[in-house]
Amino acid sequence: MFAAERRQLILEMVRANGAVSLRELARVVQTSEVTVRRDVRALEAEGLLDRRHGGAVLPGGLTRESGFPQKSHLATAEKTAIADVAASLVEEGEAIVVGAGTTTQELARRLARVPGLTVVTNSLLVAQALAHANRVEVVMTGGTLRGSNYALVGSGAEQSLQGLRVSRAFLSGSGLTAERGLSTSNMLSASVDRALVQAAAEVVVLADHTKLGTDTMFQTVPTDVITRLVTDEPPAHDERAATELQALADQGVQIAVAGTGAAAHGGEQHPPGGGRPRRDVPLPGQRGRLPGGQFRGPGGPLGADVLAPERSAARVADLRRR
Repeated sequence: MFAAERRQLILEMVRANGAVSLRELARVVQTSEVTVRRDVRALEAEGLLDRRHGGAVLPGGLTRESGFPQKSHLATAEKTAIADVAASLVEEGEAIVVGAGTTTQELARRLARVPGLTVVTNSLLVAQALAHANRVEVVMTGGTLRGSNYALVGSGAEQSLQGLRVSRAFLSGSGLTAERGLSTSNMLSASVDRALVQAAAEVVVLADHTKLGTDTMFQTVPTDVITRLVTDEPPAHDERAATELQALADQGVQIAVAGTGAAAHGGEQHPPGGGRPRRDVPLPGQRGRLPGGQFRGPGGPLGADVLAPERSAARVADLRRR
């Protein structure tokens, strides 16, 4: 593919999706991330897009929200690894809330194996993923259907959450920064997410590295309210994403880094049903140790790098050196 053809395809992807990672662009145009980065710089010089934290976005600052069909094809391996780790945090018999999004949909597919679970959600996709789980109770909010992300929003959704109290909220969004926390591009979605947060004792944010450092219009969860962040390891060249992780860790956010490549600790662990291996490092609250240093979550052996506040700075600094 000639450079002009490659750059045209990159531009079309960014226009269709709003934001695309360098990793995804390289996969689609079938070239290296180094070449894609050079193409993105050239397109930025022409004012056709902006570079952002390991990816490219539409020009003009705050990114717009992509539709579900576009988002479902972005960072799929990263979302799978993040969902695996997030599911391991859930205990049998818990009551939780799960917000709308493609990453939370992946999480819901894994929660179907957790017995005695109650899941409150405003997402049709989350509810669908759990519809045939005979040991999981699904409670849906009311509200008006927002077709672009298959979520219930509006006053009906918010009112149905009043008086609710659960152990954890699992949320994703369009962007995450240490300065503003989690944000999204739609006002109605942001309002419902804030209501979900109010119902939970602990907030877990699921965000792949392409969202780190991205800021969008409506704040949903301030940084000081976020208990944990589950993300994937930024590429070695993504200094800005690593810097954002450092800033989040400095503010006391516990960070779980889900591996999507070869394991860096204790050998490779392959998730059920295939996929890329994850690191074999314990999560807080995981129950039971298996032979060989493996740890067990509700769905079986699972691994991730999890950083408590006192360890986060050192681990993130290590990521930045790679």
